[in-house]
Amino acid sequence: MSFRSRMSQGMAAVSCVGVAMAVLPPAQAAAADGGTVMSPAGHRFSAVADGTVVFAAGPVTVTCALSRSLPAPGTNTVPGASGNSGPVHAAIAAPSFGSCTTDAPGLKAEITTNSGNGEWSLAVRNGAPAAASLTMPVGGFRLTTKGLVNCTVTAAPASPAVLDGTWTNGKPSKVAFDGVNVPVKIEGGFFCPKSVTTATFHATYSVNDTTDPARSVTVSADR
Repeated sequence: MSFRSRMSQGMAAVSCVGVAMAVLPPAQAAAADGGTVMSPAGHRFSAVADGTVVFAAGPVTVTCALSRSLPAPGTNTVPGASGNSGPVHAAIAAPSFGSCTTDAPGLKAEITTNSGNGEWSLAVRNGAPAAASLTMPVGGFRLTTKGLVNCTVTAAPASPAVLDGTWTNGKPSKVAFDGVNVPVKIEGGFFCPKSVTTATFHATYSVNDTTDPARSVTVSADR
């Protein structure tokens, strides 16, 4: 069997283990107008799933009703301008996932995340549309199933994984990932789909300014 973690309309983040710079889609990168500025610089922000979230790795779909990344020391701070033609990066707290269900009778699912092997981070770059990249550290995301089949699905098993998406300014602004491929390693009993090495991720997150809720966190050209 395989697994899909349904994070359909929700989620955000990019990794920055000192080594990993987010890779942005060529079309979006080309659309960027010079440097990028994220504002209001220095403000804290949250990213909360706007609807359900989906992680798919085979015939089974896991849907999580809750997912969020909330400010923690050293994370979720608006970085300001890039100072060059590249994206701006913000370390974020490892997102949490809750109220997860599967489409297989008798099969329960749980997702845990961690920053033990590096930071989660979000990178954004001005463009048309603006690009967003979520990077998860090695082994930073783990899905376990119990019941009918007991399996463990580890995302980014060998190196940080970069998930490319889009950013839309608004009140609140949104970051979306639509069917993005994620490398995975599946372990467990005989019926676990160990041959599956790629999962898909669907999520949309609302990004809110927690320092001043009246403000919006936006991405624009650094002129």
